[in-house]
Order: sequence, then structure tokens, then C-alpha cells
Amino acid sequence: MGHKTQQTRQTNNRFWFALDNAAKIFPAIITREVTAVIRITATLKEPVKIDVLRRAVLNAEKRFPYFLVQLRRGFFWYYLEHLPHHIPIVPDDDQVCGKFGKGRLLMRFLVWNNSVSLEVSHILTDGGGAFEFLKTVLILYSQECGATIPPDYPFKKPDEEYEEEEYEDAYKRYFKEDIPPIVKRSKAFHLPFSVRPSPRFRRMNVILSLPEIKRVSKEKGVSITMYLVAVYLYVLQDIFENLSPLNRLKMHKLLRVQVPINLRNILPSRTMRNFSLFVMPEIDLRLGHYTFDEILKTVYHQMHLETDEKLINKNISRNVGSEKKLYVRSIPLFIKSLILKMKFNSLGTSQYSGVVTNLGKVEMPPETGDMIDYFVLTAPPPNRVLKISCAAIGFDDKLTLSFGNITNTWEFEEKFLHFLKEQNITFT
Repeated sequence: MGHKTQQTRQTNNRFWFALDNAAKIFPAIITREVTAVIRITATLKEPVKIDVLRRAVLNAEKRFPYFLVQLRRGFFWYYLEHLPHHIPIVPDDDQVCGKFGKGRLLMRFLVWNNSVSLEVSHILTDGGGAFEFLKTVLILYSQECGATIPPDYPFKKPDEEYEEEEYEDAYKRYFKEDIPPIVKRSKAFHLPFSVRPSPRFRRMNVILSLPEIKRVSKEKGVSITMYLVAVYLYVLQDIFENLSPLNRLKMHKLLRVQVPINLRNILPSRTMRNFSLFVMPEIDLRLGHYTFDEILKTVYHQMHLETDEKLINKNISRNVGSEKKLYVRSIPLFIKSLILKMKFNSLGTSQYSGVVTNLGKVEMPPETGDMIDYFVLTAPPPNRVLKISCAAIGFDDKLTLSFGNITNTWEFEEKFLHFLKEQNITFT
């Protein structure tokens, strides 16, 4: 593959590459409702100048040619192939994280009043890679509007040469043979709420005071991500405990939250493709009721353990190892897709009760940052088992939470926000 990529790189950036390890599952499970699309929105202080944005996007494309690809179907695997189109800029309508059509690029910009949203398929990259691209576009946009960027400010400038490492499958680089597999997890509790009719996906965006949640987390000795995960588990426990005795009897007693981790912070890689894994802190309600502090302690220790480099290597080896087996490689794609779909349904979302993803506090050059009010990160729409997800992103003194929901109720979100209010964390 490396040879082919180098070859194509010399012929006018005509990229071709296999899907990375994290992306392989998505073509098999994508539907009109479960789209595997991430959205990052920058809400500016003034209305977006479309012509200026178009110039910024065209300029940024030159620096990220490996993003100008479409999904193609081979006999044994899906792959990504160069598509000589420009990234579309379209008006933002009510459809958030909509599915990408065949023969299209796997990213688009959506604009409405003073907000610019980048939507990206998880087949192409993760939140970390998507944000790097959006950051470049916003910096170029601000320059076009007269902002001065410090010459030493680190970002992917359009006149720079990109490096091969930027489009590597970093999972393969860190794959180690002969590492023991991870033990399969038991099934987890799922919210008992009924699902809305199609189109199901809707969001609730809330802006918290970043200094306040930082202060509360620091007092407890945990990170903001750990704090949010603990609140998520605490609310799940509350919902479980308020069920009727008969319903409680039927439910799984393990509450488990999937938390994506950006591996670029742990294992050195400049890849702009997917490079994240997840940890899954849990509490077992068969052991009784947990206080919030007990949940915090559990989350703190489990997340520290699961982000240990040795355990991460174990995860990578399990994921990459299965695709390297000869018998797996020789199964035709249509059968492989059926197997992946079944595995995702049986082993995937059945094992966790919810998702908390936090892109962290993002940085911008001062004059670009002056044009931005806040960011919103929207996680891909959850499926019928999972039902609700929570995504966070911080900028300046604001932390935005975006709850993605396909149910008929906001009960979970209301309980979550009520808890934050009790801890004197203000939000709008």
C-alpha cells in the first residue's frame, strides 16, 4: 500500500488507500439514521462571509489533499480513492450529521448566519483530524478578513509540503504481534426510553462556564472528562433506580460509558486519519448504590489504567490483528460486511450504556480567536440501542455540551443539567 500511495502522490495527488483500522466497521453499519458523521461548529461573532470562506476552504484543500477522497467498494475491502472535487459549502438546514452519498467527498461545510459547521465521515478521520482541518480553514478565513497570525503559530499552512505520515494508518505502525486479546465484556444497561419516528436525531446544546467546571473538577482531583463521565454514570444510575422493580429485574446491572481517547496524545503520530481508541469506565449496580464521589473514584482509576500505554497496545493488537489474519482477508466484502454488522450489534453497542466524547480545550491564534464566540462538537447520531450521546468542546471560557438524542424525552439531559446546577456550575 505504501508503494502505491507514494506512486499516486507523484501523479497529481491522486491518493488511494485502504481504510484505517477504526474506519473498517463504518461502511457496514451506516444507514440513513446511523450515519457515522461528526460535526464541529464554530459560532462566530459576526455573520459568515461566504466568498471569504470559499477562498479559505479552497486554499486549505491544497494542504490536505488526502481528504479529497471518496469511498469505493473492492472485492475484499472498501478503500478510499482520490476524487477531483472541491469540498462543498451548503446552507445549513435542519438535518444534522446527514449521511454522505455515493461518489461524494466525505466532508462538507454548512453555513447559517454566523455559524460554520464542518461535517466529516468517521470513515475519513476522527474529531482530532477534523478539528485540525477546521482550524486551518478558520485561520485562513480570519487572515482574509485582515487578522494577523504570528509567524511562528503552529498550524498546517497551505504553502507547506504535507508529510506522508499525515495519511498513514497509525494503528498499523503501533501493531505488535503476540499480545494477548482483551476479554469480552458483558452486556450493559440501556436507557428504557422509546425511540422517535424518523428523522430521529435531535440535539440539545448547552454552554457551561469553563472556569466553574474546571474548579469543581479540580476540587475533586479529576479531569473535566472524568467529571462528565461520572455525572453521566450517576444519571444512568438514577434512571435505573427509578424504574419499577419488575423493569429493574429485566435490565442489565452494569453501567458503562464509552470514552474516545485521542491516541496522538499518547503514541507519537502526525496522522490526520482516525487515531483514537476508547476506554469504558463502569459501575456494577449488583454491588449496591454508588455515591457520586464513589463513581468519581472508580472513573478516575479505571481511566488511568485503561489509558496505560501497554493496555492501549493490547487494544490496537486485538483490532489490527484480526484484520491481518489470512482467512479474514480472503472473505469477499459482502460477507465481511454482514459479519461486521452482526459483530457491531452483538459486541459493539450492547457493551456500553452511553458515550462521552471531549475534544478538550481548543486553541486558536489570538486574532482568529477574537472572531469566534464558541465551538460545538456533535457526536455521530447514536443507534436504537444507545439512544443518547454527549460531546464536549472547550474554547476561551466556555465549555459546550451537545447531547445527541433519538428518544421522545429529554429526561436524561434534564437530570444531567440539574446535577450540574446543584454543583453551582452555571450554563445557558
